[in-house]
Amino acid sequence: QVNLMESGGGSVQAGESLRLSCAAYGNIFSIKSMGWYRQTPGNARELVADITFVIGDGVANYDDSVEGRFTISKDNSQRTVYLQMNALRPEDTAVYYCNLKERSGWGHDYDHWGQGTQVTVSS
Repeated sequence: QVNLMESGGGSVQAGESLRLSCAAYGNIFSIKSMGWYRQTPGNARELVADITFVIGDGVANYDDSVEGRFTISKDNSQRTVYLQMNALRPEDTAVYYCNLKERSGWGHDYDHWGQGTQVTVSS
């Protein structure tokens, strides 16, 4: 079983920063990528940013709405991903979910999700 432990959500004013962390625990064959999605009421969950878990820096991918404001990073040895969120806007308000894509020994990918952490940005 895979468990994703999230931390770092909260309430801030517009323009302020928050840092989200997500650590993966359990029996994982291979991590293809880790990242963050967000969801607001009545809307689908959408990708914020993710990063591949290859040896070295990996490749980061961002939604256009957060490019230049958010930075995703990782610690391979700790199986942890971070999301530094700067210059937050009210429209960033959402529940943020950590995602881990596991690559199995048969080459199939499986999604694992955290429980979600609330980020609220007031104007």
